[in-house]
Amino acid sequence: MPTALITGITGQDGSYLAELLLSKGYRVIGMARRASTVTYERIQHMLDDVEVIQGDLTDQGSLLSMFEEYEPTEVYNLAAQSFVPTSWNQPALTGDVTALGVTRMLEAIRFVNPKIRFYQASSSEMFGKVVEVPQKETTPFYPRSPYGVAKVYGHWITVNYRESFGLFAVSGILFNHESSRRGLEFVTRKITDGVARIKFGLAKELRLGNLEARRDWGFAGDYVKAMWLMMQQEHPDNFVIGTGETHSVREFCEIAFGHAGLDYNDFVVQDERFYRPAEVDLLVSDPGKARRELGWELTVGFKQLVTMMVDADLERLKMQVKA
Repeated sequence: MPTALITGITGQDGSYLAELLLSKGYRVIGMARRASTVTYERIQHMLDDVEVIQGDLTDQGSLLSMFEEYEPTEVYNLAAQSFVPTSWNQPALTGDVTALGVTRMLEAIRFVNPKIRFYQASSSEMFGKVVEVPQKETTPFYPRSPYGVAKVYGHWITVNYRESFGLFAVSGILFNHESSRRGLEFVTRKITDGVARIKFGLAKELRLGNLEARRDWGFAGDYVKAMWLMMQQEHPDNFVIGTGETHSVREFCEIAFGHAGLDYNDFVVQDERFYRPAEVDLLVSDPGKARRELGWELTVGFKQLVTMMVDADLERLKMQVKA
């Protein structure tokens, strides 16, 4: 039985990845940061099947001990300070966790067992102010936030350890991927939650930032399959994962509100407080390499993703209103 260790298992991606690995017969170890209250909501249904342990990307010793005790064959580093707006308020913390945390993971692998396979969660935010459209593995990076800058460091240190020490270290450059498990602070979930609240009379408006910002949005459940496929290849490499399509925040609103029988124009208010200091206007992937070399395919399209998320929030709030 292979053993996989997932950092950030309590997050959206961690929960979907844990489900996938369990279905493939893995022993799954999940690392969660020590806190007085840890949220297991996304993995509650798996707590009998996964082993959740405490660890911290800012503490080298805890990572070394973790690898020595649990002897993972694969490590998926999904933990990060991943909310872009927060990275401007806490840039040093973002760098310590999202950038240097990757180095600490790689150092622990190098010292404990260099045969461990390592996945680094890179991000389309690394492309930032894009220099070519669409973006592929060879597109130069131009990050526009402390989060994007930290992810660039994490990406290149992964490549560096692969080339310097021969580690099996892959980097998945994932474009935006969403689901009903997405945090409420992210714009897609903010929209679908807002739709449900307005539908049930719990809110009268939804305040958003730039409605013209465009993103390449896919389903998180599809994207974790790509992570696993990268780790099964003969040689480690970098892969861009996305849909190859771009949609605006306005279009997301139109579909989400329309699915609930509402007109977004009646409820959405643009608020300058939610604009980024340095905007990323257009991100769209070229996932051709992943399709050719990994055999990776999408199963959920954009409109289906939006309506799935709206339905989930409507059902969640329906239960709360009844209660």
